[in-house]
Amino acid sequence: MTAGGATPPTGLRSNLVNYGDAEFALFLRKAFIKGAGYSDEVLDRPVIGIVDTESGFNPCHGNLAQLIRAVERGVMMAGGFPASFPTISLHESFSHPTSMFLRNLMSMDTEEMIRALPVDAVVLIGGCDKTVPAQLMGAASAGRPAIQLVTGSMLTGSHRGRTVGACTDCRAFWGRYRAGQIDDGEIAEVNGRLVGSVGTCSVAGTASTMACVTEALGMSLPGSATPPAVTAERMRIAELTGRRAVGLAREKLKISKVLTPAAFENALRVLLAMGGSTNALVHLAAIAGRCGYRLDLDLFDHMSRETPVLVNLKPAGSHYMEDLHRAGGVPRLLQEIRDLLNLDALTVTGRTLGEELDEAPEPFDQDVVRPREAPVYPSGSIAVLRGNLAPAGAIIKQAAASPELLEHRGRAVVFESAEDLAARIDDEDLDVKADDILVLKNIGPVGAPGMPEGGYIPIPRKLARAGVRDMVRISDGRMSGTAAGCVVLHVSPEAAVGGPLQHVRTGDKVVLSVRDRLLHLDVSEEELTARAQETRGHQCPRPTRGYAKLFVNEVTQAEEGCDFRFLQADTAVSSVPLPRSDTAASP
Repeated sequence: MTAGGATPPTGLRSNLVNYGDAEFALFLRKAFIKGAGYSDEVLDRPVIGIVDTESGFNPCHGNLAQLIRAVERGVMMAGGFPASFPTISLHESFSHPTSMFLRNLMSMDTEEMIRALPVDAVVLIGGCDKTVPAQLMGAASAGRPAIQLVTGSMLTGSHRGRTVGACTDCRAFWGRYRAGQIDDGEIAEVNGRLVGSVGTCSVAGTASTMACVTEALGMSLPGSATPPAVTAERMRIAELTGRRAVGLAREKLKISKVLTPAAFENALRVLLAMGGSTNALVHLAAIAGRCGYRLDLDLFDHMSRETPVLVNLKPAGSHYMEDLHRAGGVPRLLQEIRDLLNLDALTVTGRTLGEELDEAPEPFDQDVVRPREAPVYPSGSIAVLRGNLAPAGAIIKQAAASPELLEHRGRAVVFESAEDLAARIDDEDLDVKADDILVLKNIGPVGAPGMPEGGYIPIPRKLARAGVRDMVRISDGRMSGTAAGCVVLHVSPEAAVGGPLQHVRTGDKVVLSVRDRLLHLDVSEEELTARAQETRGHQCPRPTRGYAKLFVNEVTQAEEGCDFRFLQADTAVSSVPLPRSDTAASP
């Protein structure tokens, strides 16, 4: 209701341009509607906005045109009026310096377009790593009814009789190439086999992880995360999503009713149970921050300790997304961890998660989603580390690391920046041994800027040729969800803002203990204080104009989601996950 008690306008009568004369604004809009070939009847239908992220630079969204047509069909079947509109589109391989640098900009674009346009509900269509987080962030801030549709994963390929897929196998083959195990001819051959079709990466990388956690959040239809991009089932999901968007508009089911602490806990639980991308933790922190919820890393770590990895997907396992789909998709995983979920969390269907699971297909024998008694990894897919090197926290995907390195004390070999790394990592004279710890500074949110996926530091070429496959690596950056290794990420505070990582020097001893959740620099407090005094006032050059200046001035650290401070909710409501006494799993 408006202040005067009248029902606020909906559809094409809403969000009129401010001419100071609402009747004239509507008259003018109707004229343009007729000019587009529509009759006045569209004024009486719910308007469903469809976010169009098609781009010639985004192969992950190569099926957008077909998806939009299917969504439009569903909207019209349900009596609504569909209207698509474009926003920024981001792809990992076509966004310099990193797509993370542009995620917040895409979220602002999404939010402001939803606010500006006369839409009663919106279908968010995204897929590639940063697009789904950006859309959920923007939609959460805009507050309108919204539903997510992901583009779906690519098909796998085949190389010399072996199934391959992006991008875990991309990294594996490149590692073998760097080590001299395969030649120029084979690396060129496999390059044409790794990406079998349009769509997102076919392993548990960030895109697939976000698709699955979005379904667990209740923001997409049950079973919608896993159908591959080029299948008929993906198109049917799109049609159903369009139909449901009309229902959301008529029911006025705002996104805030779905994005609750209980829903975020369910999403975090699925992230852990599928052995998903560490990047999803940053994105969920950002989405939660738009709703007034703060990610509590310690409570997340407690959740991690009690959540086994059950999905046998690369890089922690051996299968691909199309295999997960055939095994029953996210609903099959949710059934396996039902007792750990908040079943009373509302979803975009208008029903609770528990009600949806009650009608999920019966489980059947398969080897992709493991039973609790035979997990891929017993617990703690992602561990949260603290210590004098990471006072605000750091994380490691221990389920994808070499077990023998999870308890390690070694000599630091330090690289001051990504440029320093590129210049020296393959130098034959580099003083480095297999039991050393590689440390990379200044690739965090501010330092890079944009927190690129440079945390997956390559094994020095001379060690790779000698057969070294993994080393402890530490940085304030991120790594691709498709990567594996003993890689400590998201060290906070980052080096560029004066975090302790800035003061590590080659030759220092560093202690990693995942068992004790410890990341410790074995240097006295007095020495660290002295080093801090030496570097005080020494700051890397900062951008002086444009979006880059806005970014470094406003971006938060990893534990807050690398969002802009001015985009977070005005009021902090609570933390997520909540203590178990506050958000116990439903019976």
